[in-house]
Amino acid sequence: MIKAIFFSVFDVNQGPKVLHQVPVDSISPSATSASASASASDPILHFPTYSHYLIPRPELCSRVITFTTATHRVLSHPICLPSPSYPRNAYTFSFAFVIPADVPFASYATVTLKLASLLKTLEEQSRFLSRDLSAPNTGKIYALCEILLEDLNNYSESMIPIDDTNTLNIKLFPTYPPPPPLYPHHVPLSTVDLAALTDPNWDLTMLRVLPHIDGINSVKQIALLADADYKLVRKAIRHLLYYGCLLLLDIFSFGAMYAPTADIGTFVRDKEMQEECAGYVILPYGVEGSGGRGDVISEPQLVQLYLGLRQGLTVKAFCMEHRDLMKGVDARRFITFGVIKGFLYRVHKYAIATNAKRMRKRETGRKSQQWSNLSEEVQAHKEKEDGDEDVKASELGRFLNGAHCFDEICTELMISEKELMVRLKAWGDVQIISR
Repeated sequence: MIKAIFFSVFDVNQGPKVLHQVPVDSISPSATSASASASASDPILHFPTYSHYLIPRPELCSRVITFTTATHRVLSHPICLPSPSYPRNAYTFSFAFVIPADVPFASYATVTLKLASLLKTLEEQSRFLSRDLSAPNTGKIYALCEILLEDLNNYSESMIPIDDTNTLNIKLFPTYPPPPPLYPHHVPLSTVDLAALTDPNWDLTMLRVLPHIDGINSVKQIALLADADYKLVRKAIRHLLYYGCLLLLDIFSFGAMYAPTADIGTFVRDKEMQEECAGYVILPYGVEGSGGRGDVISEPQLVQLYLGLRQGLTVKAFCMEHRDLMKGVDARRFITFGVIKGFLYRVHKYAIATNAKRMRKRETGRKSQQWSNLSEEVQAHKEKEDGDEDVKASELGRFLNGAHCFDEICTELMISEKELMVRLKAWGDVQIISR
């Protein structure tokens, strides 16, 4: 929240001074006024102490300057306009914002920069600032500060008509934390109605991506389905992640394993979450696999099902083991709900090759001996096949260091987990770790 806005200039007779401030008396323009107002309420800032930052030398102008006091942060963008029409051949001014010291200030710095740029243009065109001879805290510049403070604090945006041809448009964009890392095997799930937010003027890649975000397709699959460049698709999805429109999930498969986290106790105790889960995981009536029209699953049954998940047990085996309770339950939604709420985690598989190079050399030597007695044409064909296998092996080898899960490997190589297991067996001595 903005605590104060003030306008200061370099006066040819008095030096740096504050002309307008909102709220009034929030900035102490001099030591005398500071002592006079101390009995009423302490000002936010003592201007003479920091005047060399707010109205600096020309070398420091035209850039955002920020500094902090004990409790507040001040952002300004001083402007120095050289011209023989001004006294001392220059006009120096600064609009400054005062915010709490612990508030992220990146969005305020953007507003400060834009405001300074707009007012610089107005001053160059019509002497909008220098011709205003109103008394302190009166006139159109003071009104501008007043409207800005009220609008930005209440609505985070402001549109102020300056004259018949100029309008000041300022918007204070919120600052969010950076989005989580995004990989090709991640599955985006929308948390808002993206169709309702869609605008025909949006980026073309974004418009092609949105129809394929369904909580099932991975980022790479979305790029293929949208027939768009992966880097552009990744950038569009990161944009949606930044604004909280998406969540990231793992690729769902019945061969995957899930287990409860330490937060499972929250689900066991929270009746409202259990009711939400019951409404989310039930298959609609008429869908294949759904129960009867009045079929519902009770909260104790849901708790029993989630506690039945464990390491070493695939989703397929779990559904077979609890086939009676899982009747009418959407297995994908059942797992997804637990992952979103944080009381389930995916047990990933990782592959580590111990003596891969030695095994490949031995295999290649064995094949060369077998083909030595074949005709040249057949031998060339076999060598081509072996070359293709070597390319596949080199592609696979970079993932066998224990740092890449099966989802990532399958997505990057565009193969199924079954085919991956066949390649791992052909590779040699490979250990598979689940964690």
